[in-house]
Amino acid sequence: MIDVEFKYTNEDGIFAVKLARRAVKDYFKGRKTELMEIPENFLKNAGVFTTINSYPEKELRGCIGFPEPIMPLYEAIIKSAIYAATEDPRFPPVVEGELENIIFEVSLLTVPERIVIDDPNKYPEKVEIGRDGLIIRYMGFSGLLLPQVAVEYSISSTEFLDHTCLKAGLSAGCWKRRGVEVYKFQAEIFTELEPEGKIERIKLR
Repeated sequence: MIDVEFKYTNEDGIFAVKLARRAVKDYFKGRKTELMEIPENFLKNAGVFTTINSYPEKELRGCIGFPEPIMPLYEAIIKSAIYAATEDPRFPPVVEGELENIIFEVSLLTVPERIVIDDPNKYPEKVEIGRDGLIIRYMGFSGLLLPQVAVEYSISSTEFLDHTCLKAGLSAGCWKRRGVEVYKFQAEIFTELEPEGKIERIKLR
């Protein structure tokens, strides 16, 4: 079993999570988030997802991000945090009064890599639970699940593929169809342990 090579330091993770919370705070105050100093890693284009959970229940409150490296990471964190708080269609928008009752989690992503196989039945053996996140694309439909989802729900790689199909609005088992594209990626995940509290790296295994 090969561990994900860390690209980001724990200090980077702390910066990322604090930036996500600050972006939402600034949004509620009607001001743009301005940074005096940006770490080098955050000037590079990278994918990211911001997850907001209730505290202490740790129930999902919003999760939105950018899987592809289409903008500088610091900008992607700011936008994903605001979108997770205000535009996740599964939940009502977060309100300012909730800030003391939610925790922020930031997943810093590798570039998605398409899984190339000669037989769709081989997909499950190419997906490693506790390491890989998944993206499935087919005929205009797209679904993504972060690596931590498979661990949180204790599902197999086959079930993980099925759930990613469902996230895309397709039927379970869609990954067996001809023309379906399956991508995997990894993430370094950092979270607040309590609102505005200590920030730690999440280890999935």
